[in-house]
Parts: sequence; C-alpha cells; structure tokens
Amino acid sequence: MPPPQKLYAGPKLRETRKAFSLTQKAFAAKLGISLPYLNQMENDNRPVSSTVLLALAQDFGVDITSLGSGETERLVSDLGEVLADPLFDGDMPPKADLRLTASNAPGLAHAVLALHRAYRATHERLASLDEALGRDGGQALPSPWEEVRDFFHYCDNYIDAVDRAAEHAARDWDSAEALPGAVRTRLEAMGVTLRFGDAGPMRRFDAETGVLTLSAHAPAETQSFQMLLQLALLTHGPLLDATLDLARFRSDEARAIAKIGLANYFAGAALMPYGRFLAAAEAQRHDLERLARSFGASIEQVAHRLSTLQRPGAKGVPFFFVRVDQAGTITKRHSATRLQFARFGGACPLWNVHRAFETPGRFLRQLAETPDGVRYFSLARDISKPGGSYGAPTRRFAIALGCEIAHAGALVYADGLDLGAGAFEPIGISCRICDRAGCHQRSVPPLERRLRVDPDARGILPYEVG
Repeated sequence: MPPPQKLYAGPKLRETRKAFSLTQKAFAAKLGISLPYLNQMENDNRPVSSTVLLALAQDFGVDITSLGSGETERLVSDLGEVLADPLFDGDMPPKADLRLTASNAPGLAHAVLALHRAYRATHERLASLDEALGRDGGQALPSPWEEVRDFFHYCDNYIDAVDRAAEHAARDWDSAEALPGAVRTRLEAMGVTLRFGDAGPMRRFDAETGVLTLSAHAPAETQSFQMLLQLALLTHGPLLDATLDLARFRSDEARAIAKIGLANYFAGAALMPYGRFLAAAEAQRHDLERLARSFGASIEQVAHRLSTLQRPGAKGVPFFFVRVDQAGTITKRHSATRLQFARFGGACPLWNVHRAFETPGRFLRQLAETPDGVRYFSLARDISKPGGSYGAPTRRFAIALGCEIAHAGALVYADGLDLGAGAFEPIGISCRICDRAGCHQRSVPPLERRLRVDPDARGILPYEVG
C-alpha cells in the first residue's frame, strides 16, 4: 500500500486564525503547539498534525474533510501541466516549489495560468491566420468557455447559494412522478404556456408570448431538466446575477455562458435536492441506475450530481466525474479528489473511460493508481444521446465516476473486488507530465525525464526514458 499522504493546509490555518482575529501566538496557544511549529505549518513547511486537526474541528468548527483537497491541489496540478509546456525550456520546478506557490501566492499561480492560456490562444489563432487574434485592446483573452470551466473548477463545482435555492424550490414535489406537474404548475402561474414540438431545438422560450416549447423527442428526464432550467432563469435571475458579479468574468460571452451553467446547476440540484439525494445515494450505495429511477434523472445527470455533494458539514463521497467524446477530448471535468484532469488534450488512454465505447450499455470497473501512488476506483460507461428521429445524428460520449480507494466500499460497484491487494492499473494525467518509463500507450516523451536513443535497438517506444 502507498504511504499515507501528508496534509498541508497553511492557507486554511491562516484563514481560520484571521477569522477569529487571533495573533499567531494566541492561535498557537489555543491549538496547544509552539509558535515556531504553527509558523512552519502556516507556511506549508510542515504537515498539519493530528492534534491540530482535532483542535480545529472541536474548538474552531473547521470541517477537516475539506482540508485534503481543494484549490491548492488543483493549482499544483494545473501549474505542473502548464510548466511542462515546451515553451518553458528548462527543468521542471520541484513539486514542493509548486505547492509553496499555490499555497502562499495563489494570485501569482492564477496569473501564470492566465498568461499561459493567453499565450496558447494567441499562438493557435496566429497559426490559423485569424486576423482578429482574439485580442481586446491589445490583450489576448482566454476563450469564454475556458474561463467558465475554470470558474466551476475552482468553486469545487459546488455553488452553495444556488444549491440551497434549488433545494428550497424542490419542496413543492416529493417524488419524481410529482415533479413535472409541480414545475408545470409553477410556470403556468407565472403566465408561461408549455408546448411540445416535433421540430426545433430542445428548449425555446419566447419572452413576448410566454410560450416555452420543449422537444417532444427528448427523454422525460431531459424535459424535466429543461423546465427546471427555465424556472431558474425566470425566478432566480437576481441570485444568478449576484453570483456572476462575484466571479468578475472578463467578457460578456463568458458571463452569458456561466449564467446558463448556473441555471443548469440549479436544474440538477432541484431535480436531485441535496438532502434527499445524499440520503438516497448513501442508502442505495451510489447505484446510478436506482438513483436515476428514484429521481427521474439520467445516469449522466446522477453521476454529475454526485460529484457536487460537497456542502460544508454534509459532504458526500468525494468523487471525480469526467465526460469524454469519441476522440478522447474531455468535455466535462470535475474532481473533489486529488485526481486532476489534463487542462489541454485528452485523458490518459489507459483509463477505462475510453474502453466504455467498446462495450455499450455496460459499466466497466477499474482499480487504478496514479504516478503519485494514490489509488482509485473508477466506474465508466458509454452514454448515447439519440437525435430523436430517423437520420438524426446520435451523439456518443463516455462518462467516468470514481473515488479514492478508501471510499470505494461505499459503492455497490466495488463489491467483489480486492480493494487491498488487487491489481491496480497504472494511469496518468497527461503524457507530457507523466514519468512512467514503460508505458506502452505513451504518445510523447515526458518533459521531466532525459531520453536515451539507441539506433541499434527498438522497444515499445523509439526511445528509453531515463
């Protein structure tokens, strides 16, 4: 078994101390430790001890389950991938330096990410001879889509105010069967007329006539979701706008995309209200099909919702969730675990999410280990989205839902697997930053390792990783 991961939580210690208006000396006394020891922990030079964790929970009400992951780990992962770009011709900084930067200077870390994103955007547009160069006043901007993706990424994919508002709205129905009628009644009370059409988009709302048209070909769970999304836009606009104001998006397009994203979040949270869904997930051992039937949702909606159960004081299993298309491109990604996904390109080809396309309609299980020694349980399945009529294209994706091995026993899918000494498949994040020497699926060399090339020998790869 890999050694337990040390917990560094300097920013959280400083945040807690300042919230209680304590000096370092007074805070150290309350924690029962010396001042130098506290100083080292606040600067991430030493991991947080079990004594300090207990004091934080008992005396300061800190949810210690939130200390093991979060923005610092995401920043460390993202910085590592960015600095592996060939643009940076030199040795990769050690992970300890990246952790110090992410912990003590998160603003600088975000600035580096933004600078690299701008570089990539400008480089790609120059390569395609885009005359506009994506510039605004001479400054290259990130794409609106990337900006919104990062917003949700660094919010832990949990938006408390929107989640609680959706849970409050869901008091009008107590079952999946009652939901469509209850939502339709609420919309009609606002002067909205609901219609179903054979042609046109999945959802269209005419503000002048008050007509909401849904696709008659869409599955029932999609129709319910779209009604809830429209309800969010009509009844919770000020809440969504207030949340967007805090995000300070750099373009109107990004703000517009994010507003739809928040409305989608509301719809998922209202379809599967937090308290009821968390209780059902635990009781049904996270059986996606049973949860989908119980809440009138799709398997993808259920998997995505499970990855958002990070409410302070009432957290569910910390999951990662990802969706990929047939080309291997990540179209949705979120992780409440230490596993972070590549910001650019596709996922590791050794991951079972790619094999899901080969076995439609089946769940694939995988015990996997990342290069840092952390072990995971991963569940993957293909997801098809028919066009609704003959000749209409079918969109095919695959989703993966997983957790660290310590939580796998809470999933019905892990039954029968040897979670202790089973065969864990080696997976990575991105070939550029993965240092596994003998990977038979490697596409490019790792930038942190030296290569040996022997013209008289050829193995799996045309080079050896030193």
